[in-house]
Amino acid sequence: MKVFRGFHHPGIAPACALTIGNFDGVHRGHQAMLALLHNEATHRGVQSCVLSFEPHPRDYFAGALKKPELAPARIATLRDKLTELERCGVDQVVVLPFDARLAAQSPQAFIDQVLVQGLGARYVLVGDDFRFGAKRAGDYAMLDEAGQRLGFDVARMMSYEVHGLRVSSSAVREALGAGRMQDVAALLGRPYSISGHVVHGAKLGRDLGATGPGHGNGFRTLNLRFSHWKPAASGIFAVLVHGLDGAPLAGVANLGIRPSLDPDDVNGGRVLLETHCLDWPERLGTEGAYGKIIRVELLHKLHDELKYDSLDALTAGIARDCVDARAFFASMHAETHRQTTRDRI
Repeated sequence: MKVFRGFHHPGIAPACALTIGNFDGVHRGHQAMLALLHNEATHRGVQSCVLSFEPHPRDYFAGALKKPELAPARIATLRDKLTELERCGVDQVVVLPFDARLAAQSPQAFIDQVLVQGLGARYVLVGDDFRFGAKRAGDYAMLDEAGQRLGFDVARMMSYEVHGLRVSSSAVREALGAGRMQDVAALLGRPYSISGHVVHGAKLGRDLGATGPGHGNGFRTLNLRFSHWKPAASGIFAVLVHGLDGAPLAGVANLGIRPSLDPDDVNGGRVLLETHCLDWPERLGTEGAYGKIIRVELLHKLHDELKYDSLDALTAGIARDCVDARAFFASMHAETHRQTTRDRI
């Protein structure tokens, strides 16, 4: 899959079947839309293309109006969104910077300059609530009329439902905010995960609890930065870690701002996903994970972030979280065993 920042690049396909949206989370509704897009592109003999925006338009307007509360919680990083779009078979993604110029562009100018001249759209697929252009003045009817004049087909995909629930990014955000990770997985069609390069932190975890039984490496953590300031999920989770040169590793993770630690430390003020593997792989040593790209699946929420009064209290809290995470994985394995036994019978 090719990724372009803006559409003024010689490598962009001269014609495409196009869909437009933020695709935050790439949930099952998005996946159904992308499957239809792929089919239409194949029949037309053109590339499938997703046009998306960074930042999210609502992020831009929240900043412009100085009302941060209007910004949406972010489900996925740009990296994870692009990974999922590639898994869905998209040929190319064009990421437009959403700025004052784009916000002020009229619907007709967007059609002429972006869809026709910039991307060579032969087919445009949108959602049932699609609006575009300055003040969201453009709608499906306008797009359809323009397509008839300018030579591209327009289609609209209605809502996608799972168990009677409309699948949307808003529904995913709500489930993540409530810590309902099974509902999140049902909406996404996969466990919720965050990926990225392991970065250096304050290295405090390797000292916390290092003298306790079974904690020779302390509570060493794998740190990923979540680039957006407002993740849709936060708290303490039982997780699986992929990408450490072997089978997935069970762990416990904190996603948030770590309220018990010094806000002036090396990652102060940034949202981090800090993951402690319950059984640290000896092959990694003390420094072997830095720079690796890992993917952390958040399977079960244990509780919200807590502020501890001392490092001793923090250490005890992490130890309890590890016990609870082990109990979750034990119950998950027991249920899997019971299901396998029933299947055999």
